[in-house]
Amino acid sequence: MSIESQNVTDYPNSNTVFMVWNLNESPLLKDTFQQLCALVLNLNNSVFNRFPDSRASCVMGIGYEGWKKLELPTPLPKELVNFEEIRGVKHTAVSTPGDLHFHLRADNKSLIFDMAIEISRLLSPVAESILEINGFKYWDARSILGFVDGTENPHGEDRDYFAKIGEEDLQYKGGSYLFVQKYLHNMDAWKGLSAEEQEKVIGRSKENDIEMSDAVKPSNSHIALANIEGENGEELKIVRDNMPFGRPSSNEFGTYFIAYSSTFSTTKKMLTNMFVGDPVGNYDRILDFSTAVTGTLFFVPTRNMLDEFSG
Repeated sequence: MSIESQNVTDYPNSNTVFMVWNLNESPLLKDTFQQLCALVLNLNNSVFNRFPDSRASCVMGIGYEGWKKLELPTPLPKELVNFEEIRGVKHTAVSTPGDLHFHLRADNKSLIFDMAIEISRLLSPVAESILEINGFKYWDARSILGFVDGTENPHGEDRDYFAKIGEEDLQYKGGSYLFVQKYLHNMDAWKGLSAEEQEKVIGRSKENDIEMSDAVKPSNSHIALANIEGENGEELKIVRDNMPFGRPSSNEFGTYFIAYSSTFSTTKKMLTNMFVGDPVGNYDRILDFSTAVTGTLFFVPTRNMLDEFSG
């Protein structure tokens, strides 16, 4: 049987809903989870058949504690753990709970709105919604900070290579590690910088999205620390699907960071560079303007596994 992954390598869309749920101790939990797996498969099939050009999808991830509560197969995916906070001298990548994560995306917001309703209707009796973020495409894929986001994403076959588990964990081949963080931006402080100063924080030009040369790019710029290599100098990447969100009347502006990867160690190395620094203390300057208020790791099963889980 061929392995069918969930839509972890789809490109960012115009509208997104992110939801995080915590499971309760309920005698209905396992039956509801079976129905949920079937629902996720059905939602994806339905939107594809009804609106094939909408680029709509629903991706579900399961956290470490959720995996145990649901008594899913053992051994667990090799790198599925409770994310432990990464504490630097000044900034911390916090760890927050989450049993289930849903990543809903579509050109047409109506589609993800209806998908979110169906998921919530099923889960509400056995779980608590602890986070819901409505993301949107901002201009030409820019973050609220005004810079193009996701420029370093892999393309083509590289997206599968960097996002999906391969031969190193055969039981979970085709699955993916999903790490998410909700960032809040201090826009008053950010706007207090000149465009040139902002570019030094990011490591790219603001207008044209051109990376600075190594000769002028600050060592604590976001690009310098978020782009990482392996022990032998090989390029390491993740598939980002970040989306901006905001409530202007509440002065809340943020980015939902979402990364799919074949190994969580890649994402962890990037986070350590950003928060601890390379060398230690040389942390990512973007963190002076962006605070991580959540941080959770999930595993994204294949469609084949969802079919098995559905009974």
